[in-house]
Amino acid sequence: MTLHLQQDDERAPNERPVSVVAPHRLTVTTPAGSGVVPLYLGCDWNQPQPRVRHAVVLMHGRLRNADAYFELAQQARAAAGGDGEKTLLIVPQFLAAADVDAHRLTPDTLHWEWTGWMGGDAALGPAPISSFAALDAIVERLARRDSFPSLETVVIAGHSGGGQVAQRYAVLTRAEGRLTSQGVALRYVIANPSSYVYFDALRPAAEGGFAPFDGAHCPGFNDWKYGLNRLPAYARAGDGVLALEDAYARRDVTVLLGSLDCDPEHPALDRSCAAQTQGPHRLGRGLAYARYMKMRHPSLGHRTVVVDGFGHDGKGIFCSPQGVAALFDRTGK
Repeated sequence: MTLHLQQDDERAPNERPVSVVAPHRLTVTTPAGSGVVPLYLGCDWNQPQPRVRHAVVLMHGRLRNADAYFELAQQARAAAGGDGEKTLLIVPQFLAAADVDAHRLTPDTLHWEWTGWMGGDAALGPAPISSFAALDAIVERLARRDSFPSLETVVIAGHSGGGQVAQRYAVLTRAEGRLTSQGVALRYVIANPSSYVYFDALRPAAEGGFAPFDGAHCPGFNDWKYGLNRLPAYARAGDGVLALEDAYARRDVTVLLGSLDCDPEHPALDRSCAAQTQGPHRLGRGLAYARYMKMRHPSLGHRTVVVDGFGHDGKGIFCSPQGVAALFDRTGK
């Protein structure tokens, strides 16, 4: 297997410095402090961009290989056809301390524990800023009508670890109103994550049903990022379970699952006891979660699409006709 394919299915080790750091910088400022996040950015957003009608924010997976995901996003956009200048591509990069050291980055560069950014955890430095706050900063930048007067749609998307970010952010997001107040639609596209946020103690049971899980066998099974116990600091005070679930159910969500992403021993699969309560592999967990949400919200508008012929392959999923349609609201032709 080549390195490129390793990057696609994320079988390569993730606890080592990234090869490439994204060239652009975004300053993120919160009451907890400020720092910068590297990102790939398909335009100069310091200048007005009147042609941009759509923006796709694509999150990398556990390898933090934002360069590969920016290339993937460009390939998917090309597959969608049409005028590429109307669609802005953005890929933020959530770095680890080893990346900052290896590339001698400036001390204001935000960095997280190897995978803590997947659940919106606070950065290890230079300030305890959530990875979700970095997404808020991107959303708020896109909501500026002086920069993007023609913007109609923003898509928050990710594959694997990035899919976990997209799903959790769709549950807790604090910035959505900045776009919707400007008449900009926000959609979420979640591809092949290892796990999902459940809204109560039910978990998949025999014959496709659900039953309360006995926490004695896995005490943290309902803690964040698998459930709503012990929410991260990013969560708004006073947001109860019902409010979070109702908001998530109303959002425009598409889940893409590879029909072959069914290896219970995949090296990048979350095999913690909390994740295993959701099913044996990514395909099973995704289909179970779709049933769970439909059971709780019979009129749910979320879409779960199985993409035949692909396993844990971000490029295959997002460049498929179904992936192109989800990202760009097109047929893929």
